[in-house]
Amino acid sequence: MRLAFVTPMRPLAHPRLSGDVTIAQDLADFFAQRGHTVIPAGQISTDRIWERPWRWPALAREALRLVRLRPRVDAVFTYHAYYRAPDLLGALAARCGAPYIVFAPAYATNRRRHWRSRPGYELNRYGLRQADLLVSNKQPEVRNLLRIVPEEKLLYVPPGIRTECFSFDAQARAGLRAAWNTGDDPVLAVAAMLREDVKAEGLEWVIRTAGRLLREGTPLRLAVAGDGPARARLEALAAAELPGRAVFVGRMDRFRLQEFYSAGDLFVFPGIREGLGMVYLEAQCCGLPCVAWDHDGAPEVVRHGVSGFVTPSYDAEAFAEAIRSLLTDPARRVALGRSAREYVLANHDVTRNYGRMETRILELLAARRQEARS
Repeated sequence: MRLAFVTPMRPLAHPRLSGDVTIAQDLADFFAQRGHTVIPAGQISTDRIWERPWRWPALAREALRLVRLRPRVDAVFTYHAYYRAPDLLGALAARCGAPYIVFAPAYATNRRRHWRSRPGYELNRYGLRQADLLVSNKQPEVRNLLRIVPEEKLLYVPPGIRTECFSFDAQARAGLRAAWNTGDDPVLAVAAMLREDVKAEGLEWVIRTAGRLLREGTPLRLAVAGDGPARARLEALAAAELPGRAVFVGRMDRFRLQEFYSAGDLFVFPGIREGLGMVYLEAQCCGLPCVAWDHDGAPEVVRHGVSGFVTPSYDAEAFAEAIRSLLTDPARRVALGRSAREYVLANHDVTRNYGRMETRILELLAARRQEARS
């Protein structure tokens, strides 16, 4: 199977690692490992493109390239289309007769109410209705999509990670904890992009909550992986709240993050407006229980009471108590960490989950070929 791979928001090889880029790369890797050919196409961002006419010529060139590519591919596969970055190229290819699949589509009717987002809403709605198959990795999104497409065009696939790349590393744990001079104190681990938005807001909550727990007599350390414009400010906040007890290790290669997770004792991050939160799956696969908020995507990948705790959003007391309960009960922490890994292996292995999607796509292509012969 030859796939034209379209990414409307960020190119497949975007240098800034994020959840979006990670999922797109995992999808491309999955198809390649299964023996399929992935051809990057439509790598121009359509982010609010209706407001950015200087991008239109580049988009037109990409559209022409995709039309010329059409006879040499079996289908067009798009990762993530929504109101802000609608998939214009995949919809065009569908009009030209190409089987069209969208992974992680999003549809929200509230975007039609504002003049600035209305063009994106209409373009996205049109594009999604052209698709032969919409593959959602978020349960709530399935309900939204049923407003515009029939159920037979929808497939739910639980989010997944490459579980073979994330496991506990005892040697890395010993080395990093020695370098951080943690002693026997439990370590709160956080991995996030440190940008001035909800990511920084979430880390502020972690730092201030950790500072409060420390002042109340709960020993702990904080380790943060990630980089970005907010780093200096967050480091200063951590120095004030947790003097001598916080370490920022900077950006790490994704497949070395298991070393970082292994050095921690629990993973703590609110996940404010987090689409899915792949870091929760990575941390759990390395044996860390998680504490997150019931905000958007985190509850879909953290099972309350099984792999950690999910607390009410912006409830400072509940958040602090969940963290404290795991810091002060090592046996429970270890038991939940073991359960967390088992949960991810059973439910969020990317190869197993994406295999269901692959089967549906191959069935779709076979049906198309049958139609062409009849």
